[in-house]
Amino acid sequence: MENTLLDSYEAADSFDEVLVGPGRPRPGCVELYSALQELSETEFEQRCQERDLSFRDRGVTYSFAGMEAPFPLDPIPRIISAEEWTHLEAGIIQRVRALEAFLGDIFGQQRIFKDRVIPQRLVLSSPLFIRHAYGLVPSNGVRIHISGMDIVRGQDGTLMVLEDNLRTPSGVSYVLENRRSMTRIFPEFFRGHRVRPVANYPSELLRALVAAAPRAGTSNPKVVLLTPGIHNAAYFEHTFLARQMGIDLVEGNDLTCRDGVCYLHTTEGDQRVDVIYRRISDDYLDPLYFEPTSVLGVPGLLTCVRAGNLTIANAVGNGVADDKLTYTYVPDMIRYYLNEEPILPNVPTFRLEDPDVRNWVLERLDRLVLKPVDASGGAGIVIGPVADEAALVAVAKAIDAHPRGWIAQEVVQLSTCPTKVAEGIEPRHVDLRPFAINQGDRIWVLPGGLTRVALPKGSLIVNSSQGGGSKDTWVIDASARKVGTRLSVGDLHSFTAPAQANGVDHPLQVAKQQEQ
Repeated sequence: MENTLLDSYEAADSFDEVLVGPGRPRPGCVELYSALQELSETEFEQRCQERDLSFRDRGVTYSFAGMEAPFPLDPIPRIISAEEWTHLEAGIIQRVRALEAFLGDIFGQQRIFKDRVIPQRLVLSSPLFIRHAYGLVPSNGVRIHISGMDIVRGQDGTLMVLEDNLRTPSGVSYVLENRRSMTRIFPEFFRGHRVRPVANYPSELLRALVAAAPRAGTSNPKVVLLTPGIHNAAYFEHTFLARQMGIDLVEGNDLTCRDGVCYLHTTEGDQRVDVIYRRISDDYLDPLYFEPTSVLGVPGLLTCVRAGNLTIANAVGNGVADDKLTYTYVPDMIRYYLNEEPILPNVPTFRLEDPDVRNWVLERLDRLVLKPVDASGGAGIVIGPVADEAALVAVAKAIDAHPRGWIAQEVVQLSTCPTKVAEGIEPRHVDLRPFAINQGDRIWVLPGGLTRVALPKGSLIVNSSQGGGSKDTWVIDASARKVGTRLSVGDLHSFTAPAQANGVDHPLQVAKQQEQ
């Protein structure tokens, strides 16, 4: 008789998201564990091959090491209970509210400096602080239209915020595609669960973008998605979201600015643009204000924003709020702006501008994680316990030369999930990136988000740009009764056909109805 899938699975020393011990699934994972045990290794492998072919045929790819490949979806989902999600959701919303208040303050009255909660020098010295954003006031007060916060679970089970992503957070397209693939290829895994749907993300995002349009009384604001082009690693996501929202996908040469107004070139003439959902960094967005050699952006975009004729989402200047040194002050922001205690703690982090702290850290580099404050995608990170001597010497020199440019964090042994690898099913470290959308009148959080997996054994780097993969993330609906197989109807709809083809309202129509 062929072995079942989890017969030889041995959890690591970290907190395991599925098992509390050998053959002992966590309460919310009993049905999933049973379904896994019913699948033979041969059938499981065949299903995984079908998944890869599906992703390749539909172009669900990402760029790694210069090559396009199907995005790695691990077939064993991660389950989050309704109670834990309620806690997480509240913490995410609280954090977005505080960071919105912080950005509005530092580009306006700067009360937080006057009250000595955060040193003014810390913010103004950030490489991500953009002086051109000072005085810009969004039409509906929203600067963080989309955020993606990275959440990790420590060895004791505590959920903590590892970092904030408030510029151009990516990965949500894979959340939707993962769910679509799982419901088709592994439907029995859903038996006994009612999983909250994720397919409504595009309509919720479009609602936020429409609500951000600057022209009062505009019944049909023009929204476009600005991409750097086909060679960008996240280009699949750009095309996916534009298609799902029913908006134009544009590059810089498709737009022009005249007299403080942005226009899109079309075969029917120039059309006025109200909102740009940009997937280009600030540096390349407008060559008149930033990098003058940029051919990705559009000259004059910031002038249109300052004239009150254009909204850029996310707002220019958001990067200063996800500077990793600014991150250390977010709990203080929550107390200052909201008069609340933080729901989700930060990972213990050390600021290196203090000479005593810096010396303490330099003596313990082999026990800490060192991060450049302005990097993203896992770039530049040095994990002390696995770094060689040359890397530790190099990072010590970099810290001495520019203490403001680095932070140090305690090593968090990220929780693990059973993961399919070449050797079978083994524990691999995971994090979670929930996506929050600020629509002005409410903050909506996508149930679950993107669980990222560090595929190399023992690795703590989960970023896809560093070779990581992903899992479908299930948030259990507390209001549902567990009867038979319960699939989320919204997640069974095709993600490729226009919504109107199935007799369903187009996302823009849905967004307008929700506003009324």
